[in-house]
Parts: sequence; structure tokens; C-alpha cells
Amino acid sequence: MDAILGEVLGVIAIQTGRIVIWLVSFGKWRGEPLFGDEGRIYGAAGALSFVRDGRRVITDTGLLAVGIAFYVALLAVIIAVVATA
Repeated sequence: MDAILGEVLGVIAIQTGRIVIWLVSFGKWRGEPLFGDEGRIYGAAGALSFVRDGRRVITDTGLLAVGIAFYVALLAVIIAVVATA
């Protein structure tokens, strides 16, 4: 059950990262497909992003990092708002 919950939270963080990257780059960058091997084929080992056909592609690991950073920043903002209230 813990493994399933971890996978679900990982997918949620990756999808959040995909949305954040799309919003921040105004649609110029894109995320790797959810179950794609594009990062393994075109990117260096351990890369968070790579360029393919002139367009920046963020790997699953990069999307996960951005998604987690978003939720950490959101938590910090919530704590700051509650602390000042």
C-alpha cells in the first residue's frame, strides 16, 4: 500500500512540475511523456533536461524536482501567511 501511495504522489508531483514548467516557459519548453524513454535516448545520463529539435525537454526527474519544489514553496507561503495572521 505504501508503494502505491508513493507512486501516486510521484505522478502528482511530476504532473505538477509539467504544469509549472509550461506556465513558466510560456509553452516553449515541454515535459517528457509520462512513460517515455526520450530522456534515455536523447539526454545524457542523469540529465534534468536536454534539447531535442530545438526545443528544451525536461526529463521525468526534472519534472519531479520542480513539482516537489513547488509544493515546498507552497507550504512555506502557507506557513508564512498563517504565522502573520
